[in-house]
Amino acid sequence: MTRGPPHAEAMKPGGQLRTLGGVTGDQEVEAVLWTRSLNGDAAAFASIFDRHRDRVFRQACRLLDGVDDAEDVSAAAFLELWRRRQDVRLVHGSVLPWLLVTTTNVARNVVRARRRYRAFLAQLPRAERAPDAATEAVDGTTLGIEPEVREALRSLPEQDLHLFCLVALEDLSLADVAAVLNITPSAAKTRLHRVRERLRVQLGDVATPSTTPGGST
Repeated sequence: MTRGPPHAEAMKPGGQLRTLGGVTGDQEVEAVLWTRSLNGDAAAFASIFDRHRDRVFRQACRLLDGVDDAEDVSAAAFLELWRRRQDVRLVHGSVLPWLLVTTTNVARNVVRARRRYRAFLAQLPRAERAPDAATEAVDGTTLGIEPEVREALRSLPEQDLHLFCLVALEDLSLADVAAVLNITPSAAKTRLHRVRERLRVQLGDVATPSTTPGGST
């Protein structure tokens, strides 16, 4: 039997989308895909991967020094999404907020592990060698992120980093991000203001990420 498109079951007669708890349109399509994924539908999960892989990769690039690390972290985030799919919390029918939070957590773990490894290597005697050309070719500036900005983001406490990246950089609404972080919108607004002030002081004249997206208040 030929199957219809992924959102076929969400269609009313006449081609209009049903409403699921206030979720409509594209978000409803994702909700249907996610329901299938929960039942082990690999094709539906692949569709969700295609929807969000670019934004997940972009978030990883903000926190890591190279493309290879960002690709590894992106893959790990989607692996966690599949492995923990029964526990994932959707926001308006989308897994994207959960994915971005997970991507940030995995990236922070990578950075911490890399620092420990470098600290260990620094204690070992070694001969001078030329810098790795591949590492130099793909640095923070190549990815469109100033190294100072990346370090400032890395220095933020975990919840502040999630809040700033999801609202100020990924343009998710403050209410949605508060929900996924399990804090009140008023608390999120206060914390976000403090984070912005901290970054302004820390970065000074360095070009900072956009902090005034639509829907962030």
